[in-house]
Amino acid sequence: MARSPSGDSMVARIVRVLEAFDAGAVSLTTQELAERARLPRSTASRLVGQLVTFGLLHRDGSRRIRVGVRMWELAARASPALALREVAMPFMEDLQTVIGQHTQLGVRDGREVLFVERLSARGAVINITRVAGRLPLHASSAGLVLLANGPTAVQEAVLAAPLRAYTDATVTDPAALRRMLAQVRHQDYALTAGFIDPAATGVAVPVRDPRGRVVAALAVVVPNDDEARASVGVLRTAARGLGRALGGRVTID
Repeated sequence: MARSPSGDSMVARIVRVLEAFDAGAVSLTTQELAERARLPRSTASRLVGQLVTFGLLHRDGSRRIRVGVRMWELAARASPALALREVAMPFMEDLQTVIGQHTQLGVRDGREVLFVERLSARGAVINITRVAGRLPLHASSAGLVLLANGPTAVQEAVLAAPLRAYTDATVTDPAALRRMLAQVRHQDYALTAGFIDPAATGVAVPVRDPRGRVVAALAVVVPNDDEARASVGVLRTAARGLGRALGGRVTID
């Protein structure tokens, strides 16, 4: 595997190029991409040219770089997240009809929650999450459900790392977070009032497959008021239906 003078493999450099794109930067100049990927401009330009040739990236008429259609095609062929989304959509749509705010589905990926689907309504409360967006596990209701039901090693790694505060309400003290995780396991849901934005509350429940394994978190984002906890019942009903529908067909590791 060819390595750069810094010791990075070719694969590592390509991954950094692809990871340079996010919800706030869907198109980049070669210079911007090089800076985000921490690569010399000449290296970034060469890699971009090769990825464009294979359709994994696309260069538009203004010479800006975007993720290519071929990348989407390859990801869609056998993605377990996509399969989970397809099974979940009818349940999320029914839940969204009742809630009328935001409904979202998240899975754990390392120390983050990855949101694979989100439904919203006109005039709904603020919500910073996006489809294919990520948040630290400790900061959102979906993340807390997944962390509380995740491997002990992941919990300890999160507790040992710096915990980012989004608002004054975000739990950033490891001892307090440990107590919160125990509470989430006991009550089988998470409620995060003002953790991401003071105006919003996240409420999430686990989605379990027929073997009882937590494979996802089903969540809503609603106004931060006394009515937020009322979402727990309909969330649990939808999550149970989704778990039965999965039937062991979807596995997210």
